[in-house]
Amino acid sequence: MARLSLRPNNRLFSTPLQTHNHPFLSLSLYTITPPSFPHLKSRVKCSASGTERVRESKKIPNNLIKEDLPKLPNPGSDSEALGTEQNWPPWKNIPERYKLIGATSLAFVICNMDKVNLSIAIIPMSHQFGWSSSVAGLVQSSFFWGYALSQLPGGWLSKIFGGRKVLEIGVFTWSFATALVPLLAGFMPGLIFSRILVGIGEGVSPSAATDLIARHHRTIPVGERSRAVGFVFGGLSLGSVLGLLLAPPIIQTFNWESVFYLFGLLGIGWFIGFQFLGEEEVSHRGDETTTSHKPENTTREELGNSLKEIPWKSFFKSSAVWAMIYTHFCGSWGHYTCLSWLPTYFSEALSLNLRDAAWVSILPPLASIFVTSLASQFADYLISNGVETTTVRKICQTIAFVAPAICMTLSSVDIGLPPWEIAGILTAGLALSSFALSGLYCTHQDISPEYASILLGITNTVGAVPGIVGVALTGFLLDSTHSWTMSLFAPSIFFYLTGTVVWLAFASSKPQKFSKDHDS
Repeated sequence: MARLSLRPNNRLFSTPLQTHNHPFLSLSLYTITPPSFPHLKSRVKCSASGTERVRESKKIPNNLIKEDLPKLPNPGSDSEALGTEQNWPPWKNIPERYKLIGATSLAFVICNMDKVNLSIAIIPMSHQFGWSSSVAGLVQSSFFWGYALSQLPGGWLSKIFGGRKVLEIGVFTWSFATALVPLLAGFMPGLIFSRILVGIGEGVSPSAATDLIARHHRTIPVGERSRAVGFVFGGLSLGSVLGLLLAPPIIQTFNWESVFYLFGLLGIGWFIGFQFLGEEEVSHRGDETTTSHKPENTTREELGNSLKEIPWKSFFKSSAVWAMIYTHFCGSWGHYTCLSWLPTYFSEALSLNLRDAAWVSILPPLASIFVTSLASQFADYLISNGVETTTVRKICQTIAFVAPAICMTLSSVDIGLPPWEIAGILTAGLALSSFALSGLYCTHQDISPEYASILLGITNTVGAVPGIVGVALTGFLLDSTHSWTMSLFAPSIFFYLTGTVVWLAFASSKPQKFSKDHDS
């Protein structure tokens, strides 16, 4: 009678599923060695007259058999219905990192909507309450007080509790404070306090988002980091556009109070929806993939010790950190001064009416949305094709500074350009400054995923100073010189060019080990 030996490499009958479902085979003599259990040697003899099974070693544990054997659906089961339920809602099967990045970007959209709404609402508010320009300026600048003061605490809290938790609290804080503005508008100390709260809530958010991305360095590799950062912080540009577009018709249709209520409710709605995302947060220590959660009953002493464990001196001994600090300051000077004064420049210097000036003011953040997407893909493409990360960051940041410097120079020189061409040149320059999201803003995570949130807190604290000093100084210089070139463009050009030199000379994206041992 013919004999057939089936070796372990024969995949036709060598799976544990088949040996389990067909223990007795009515064929001739077989010798079957299941490959799933290499430490076992089993011989099964089967013939037409009977079957003999001989085990020559340990028995297979029952729990192992149960775990390893796949379960086949029974005919007529409800598996199709279950599959339909498992695929609902439609976004359920989207990878967690995409849902997380999308939700964080949406938070920044709401962030800038709440930031720019006051710049529109301040006009009817000033008329209603009889505020002078100085009082109106005080109300608007109070946002930056909270914004500047919350940068370092935001970075530290993100390091301890995780960026996700800090971002949640930040969004709820600024949204609740935004909704309080109409209730406190008639009481100046209360109004200023509410705007400081808005600044605090928005101030902790950049560090929280940076920490959140850095903690997912296994699921968001360096080849995708530029796109992740660009998409998240690109929400700021979209928020500016939506805020400037939606606030005027809302105020005209209803009243100025309604814009604060509606925008505040958007943030609270985001806070509620964010609770349904997965809670897992990956640790950023080395190659660990364990979750990182700080116990809720952390004592004050433990928090104090965690603050002492941060290698502050080691940070400031790094030339790359100092390059990030000065570069952040330079970029913020051009950004905040133009954000505050360009509408007035378009109206007074270019003789555009208020409606045209408002529409032109939307163009830079609108163009920035496109440039941000282009820059992030450009940076990730270079890195994926072997270009050194430091080189890519330097290229992107140089574009972000040199382009607006050139465009501001062309705008400030009287060469007979019509107003709309000047507006187009400035729009192009400010839009190209969004390359910084693939330059400076990625470097914190490049050099230290563990301390990325704290490093951004440090640089963003210095970067908030132009929001307080630069905006006021521009107005002072304008009153003194009556020259837009000397008051708005010349200081920005100076900081853009010196920032480029410092960045090219000292910036680095090479990972650095910051530790307390280096502090001594």
